[in-house]
Amino acid sequence: MEKTNVIAHFMGFPGKLKDKVMEIVKKTMKIGKDDPRKIWHAAKVGLALSLVSLFYYFRPLYDGFGQSAIWAVLTVVVVFEFTAGATLSKCLNRGFATLLAGALGIGAKYFADLFGKEGEPIVLGFLVFTLGAVGTFTRFFPHMKRKYDYGILIFVLTFSLVTVSGYRVDEILELAHQRLTTILVGAATCMIISLVVCPVWAGEDLHKLVCGNLDKLATFLEGFGSEYFSFSEIEESGKASKEDKGFLQAYKIVLNSKATEETLANFAWWEPGHGSFRLRHPWKQYLKIGVLARECACHLQALTSYFNSNPQAPTEFHKRIEEACTRMSMESSKALKQLASSIKTMTQPPSSAAENHLKNSKTAIDDFKAILATTKTPLLSNKLDLLEIFPAITVASILIDVINCVERISEAVEELSVKAHFKKVKNKESSPSPEKQPQQQLLHRGIVKPVVDDVEGGDDSVVIEICGGTVAAAAEVNSPGGTKGEAQKDRV
Repeated sequence: MEKTNVIAHFMGFPGKLKDKVMEIVKKTMKIGKDDPRKIWHAAKVGLALSLVSLFYYFRPLYDGFGQSAIWAVLTVVVVFEFTAGATLSKCLNRGFATLLAGALGIGAKYFADLFGKEGEPIVLGFLVFTLGAVGTFTRFFPHMKRKYDYGILIFVLTFSLVTVSGYRVDEILELAHQRLTTILVGAATCMIISLVVCPVWAGEDLHKLVCGNLDKLATFLEGFGSEYFSFSEIEESGKASKEDKGFLQAYKIVLNSKATEETLANFAWWEPGHGSFRLRHPWKQYLKIGVLARECACHLQALTSYFNSNPQAPTEFHKRIEEACTRMSMESSKALKQLASSIKTMTQPPSSAAENHLKNSKTAIDDFKAILATTKTPLLSNKLDLLEIFPAITVASILIDVINCVERISEAVEELSVKAHFKKVKNKESSPSPEKQPQQQLLHRGIVKPVVDDVEGGDDSVVIEICGGTVAAAAEVNSPGGTKGEAQKDRV
């Protein structure tokens, strides 16, 4: 029986291997299709490795550098990253750290020679301990860890290697020169290829990430506003479909984007000016917008718990606040979409549409407060259970917090547009001519009120209020008695 199982296992092995290979091929094709830049990155790394390998393949180069040529290959493998900013960060950190540590290592070697053969290892050991401890402790500083952590690590490593190996090697200057040269060559090769051949900019990825996060928040609010307050009606009609509520998951990506944003902002700081992004682009402002976006996403997370539960508010109260709350949700969604579009296109419109949507949402807040003010007395008189209306009131309260958060996001985007010198879009709407403007104002400010005055003869008149005055238009109407009344004169 066991023999049969073993034979069956080996007989089915080719089929399983084929299925596994096909699965790997499909995953590979999907990764390449989702982001073709990853294919280019792999090709760029291969090109850089091929170029630095020439130090071994060509005899003249190998004679000049010897076994130290391997440091160029190691440098390419270690420092070549996906984005240009990450590659530049590692290359510059490694280059300067190697140069400084090499110089200090050589200086430490000659300084230890002054203490003779017996005192030299003691002095070298003390220097290695001191600089190693100080360098390691420096990595705990937030600013140093964020930008120079890799450089400090390479500094400690290079200083220790040069100092320790120099104790047994007589030609330490030549050794340090060869290693430093090959490392710099490898780093320079990576930087040139990363910047010239299909560069991937960390700043551009950060820019798109922030825009996408605002769009995701807007998508949630748009779906929530049109679904929550009609949930009970849909439930009764049997048309509710929880599978169509994909917008509820949109905010979760925003909550988990902090680490990615900070990493991209750090790498973008190292990048040169490119495209619409200048040399000193305000990348920190993107982090500020990201913090506010995550704060808004936290409020949206609180809303999901109320969406998944059936609202228990009285039907009358639920319908009364439905319009105001839906407007709050929809207008804040439109404001976020406008802000995301402004960042994406890097434009600064003369009169932001986001401000208009925020004003509309604040008007909806005032309407909601007015509804609450008129609802208090009936509730108390009818002795309704206040716990039944708390969920709906809580949802409205969270929406108010969301609007306040969107307002702060709008201010942060406005600050970004100023610091980043976004282009101003000219208002294409032509202003009305001076001749037509008074007439238009007159038409808008006039109010027509049909009234019936109890005057002799029962004459009807039409009263028109203009700028606080009253004009009775002349009109000939039938009196109740069947005779025609005379038209009244204009009254101002």
